Amino acid sequence: MSSVRRARPRQFLLASAALTTFAAANLPAALAQEARNMLPPVEVTPAEPSRKPPKPAARAGQGARRVAAHRPAAVPAAPKPVVPTQTPLNTNAVATSASRLGLTVRETPATVEVISAETMREQGYRTVSDVAQGAVGVTAGDNPAEPSAFSMRGFTNSQINTLYNGIKIGPQNMTSRIMDTANLEAVEILKGPASLMSGEGASGGAINFVTKQPHTGAIRSEADFSWDSLNSFRTHYGSGGSTNVEGLDYRFDVSRSSLNGFADDTNTKTLDVSGQLNYRISDSLKVWGAIEYREDRGKAYWGAPLVPVAFSGSHATAGIVSGSYVSNFNGTNLGPVTIDDRTFNTNYNVIDNRNLAQEIWLRGGFELKLALDLTLKSQAYAYGAERSWFNNEVEAFNSTTNLVDRERFYVAHSQRLIGNITDLTWDANIAGFDNRLVTTLSSSYLDFVRPGAANFPDDTVTLVDPARGTYGLLTIQQQTARIDNEALAFEDRLKLTRSFALIGGLRVEHIGLDRNSTDVSGLEKASFPFTKDWAPVTGRIGYTWEAVPGLTFFSQYATGADVSANNIFLLLPTQPLDLTTSRTYETGVKHLFWGNRAEWSFSAYDILRKNVYAAAGGMLLNIAGRQESKGVELAASIRPIEPLRLWGNIAYVDARYADYNFVGGSFSGNTPPNVPRIVANAGAAYRFFTPWPVEVGIVGRHVGDRYNTDSNAVTLNVYTVGDLYAFVDVPRNVFNAVDQARLTFRVRNFTDKRYAIWGDPFYPDQILLGAPRTYEISAAFKW
Repeated sequence: MSSVRRARPRQFLLASAALTTFAAANLPAALAQEARNMLPPVEVTPAEPSRKPPKPAARAGQGARRVAAHRPAAVPAAPKPVVPTQTPLNTNAVATSASRLGLTVRETPATVEVISAETMREQGYRTVSDVAQGAVGVTAGDNPAEPSAFSMRGFTNSQINTLYNGIKIGPQNMTSRIMDTANLEAVEILKGPASLMSGEGASGGAINFVTKQPHTGAIRSEADFSWDSLNSFRTHYGSGGSTNVEGLDYRFDVSRSSLNGFADDTNTKTLDVSGQLNYRISDSLKVWGAIEYREDRGKAYWGAPLVPVAFSGSHATAGIVSGSYVSNFNGTNLGPVTIDDRTFNTNYNVIDNRNLAQEIWLRGGFELKLALDLTLKSQAYAYGAERSWFNNEVEAFNSTTNLVDRERFYVAHSQRLIGNITDLTWDANIAGFDNRLVTTLSSSYLDFVRPGAANFPDDTVTLVDPARGTYGLLTIQQQTARIDNEALAFEDRLKLTRSFALIGGLRVEHIGLDRNSTDVSGLEKASFPFTKDWAPVTGRIGYTWEAVPGLTFFSQYATGADVSANNIFLLLPTQPLDLTTSRTYETGVKHLFWGNRAEWSFSAYDILRKNVYAAAGGMLLNIAGRQESKGVELAASIRPIEPLRLWGNIAYVDARYADYNFVGGSFSGNTPPNVPRIVANAGAAYRFFTPWPVEVGIVGRHVGDRYNTDSNAVTLNVYTVGDLYAFVDVPRNVFNAVDQARLTFRVRNFTDKRYAIWGDPFYPDQILLGAPRTYEISAAFKW
């Protein structure tokens, strides 16, 4: 039966690719359409006209204790695509991960943020975790077992889909890596249940990373360099534009970074090389191809251990963590806990530790105008990844011995993914109403092999100046997962009036899983292999109403689904083989006004997720029944006078478990891990229009109390940090070879605040600390 089902995805891939064949067969007819007008875009009601010209603006599992493991946006066929002006909150941007209808953020009946490459550069966002933390109500952590983990609207980790150019490669807590921002064009954040767009796993939303795209026009190049006081450096070179071949545009980027940690002997080194070619065969047909290679290698920081206040004495710190704790690892009662100030820079990892990953993407497709009102887009993709973790991952203080207990863990991934996504867009007039319908057929086949440790060497070290040692003996066992996925989705926008539109969609999905697990002798474990199928149906229905130009009200009802027992790749036959279901009610307003110099948005939501399984105070799974999240989000940006920019956002969420009962207790009413009730960002910048223009700015971030486990026994205390920066734009006559040159000086965490940034519920004996004050200088050139 398993072999039969594994054949199905390949058949389905052929079925979805049949549309490609259909397109090729109709190529002569398509070419005959060259003389016709382009497909009309979805109508965008113009915002209030500007009175001034626009301004530049793995972890893996160990039995029940280790449960979690570590399109291109379609370019229009028109030779000269129009780039929308970036508004203060960037709501003119089109987020393909939020809708396939070609809608701007302001036209989408959901809360969507698009952080542009320009914003990333100005704010000094070096990694995607930095980007997320500047967004409304989003927090992030780079726990090395699950790097680039996010939390928003009460949901974390694999409850939020992570996408790469609109493609999902697997659950976040196994596939995400630390990623530099240099090769990215934008980061799109879609809040709330969003399975309509990206399928299983999007109960909390989706975050999409979009690589830089070719443009039509003169070749433009850029180069960036930076260095900081931890001896970290980043370099990037990029170039793109039209070639001498008529209709052929290109984009190429290469970046390299070495980011040193504040803990001893910790660092992450990244390399990213990406390129894409777009070829306009005619006004009706464009083909494209893209390739990307990513690599990261690191020596990991796994956090600082929770220590009894009584033991630390004068070295106990206040304001980082609080509460009382019984060690999940060794069972000793630590009583009231703290972070010992002697451990701020201590690395408890073994000397021969390593974290590394190599990833390669191949993508290609076409966009074909079949008729005046009919457009076909298709892309095929292949992805491969090799990842490994070889570390001491546990550091648990033992109140009986006053030593730190450690335990090793090894895991590796070999992942292969192939797939196809095909869209057919139809513009029509139904009974006098403009309508756009997008039908999407997608399929993928994933093969995942996970060699992992069968033994877990352990030892004890001193809290201060520990003898790091080496990993020691390693024996290996293996797990496999084969997942096929097929989906048919419909999304529609019906304009009942020029200002009021109904927008909805439906997704029917099939997920097939084959799992196997063998021991060190290669013998299958009990209850393996096994097979499981799911068929979730999810969707969205909502409206947008532009009451007056620039002022848009919206509401939506949306649903999502994800695996109840944390991770589809590592699901065990003894765990619940069900999907959770989630739904959201959301309403809000988006307002662009004052000649495009000011913009604000507000949303209120109510999310319910049922059939939840969660980490109960450590490395065990318990049923949580339901998770409820209610909250509001507000963002605003304004330029009251030409030199001054002000911006800020604040989010409040009340996220709680309900019906979370288990043998020996209940966590009903508790808050999920890494979910702060309040998150706020604010910033101001002032530009001096001197012969060498100078801009100075300050950015602050406030994050409320959080917990590191469902038991809510230990609190990661509230913190507020801030960055300062100043840059000077060097006149062109100084560097004649470049059009723009900018020199920047930045101070991160200028108050040198010590704080807890993230807690891993599967490793609750240790807490990740935020980086101390650092200084950075950078230079950027464009020509």
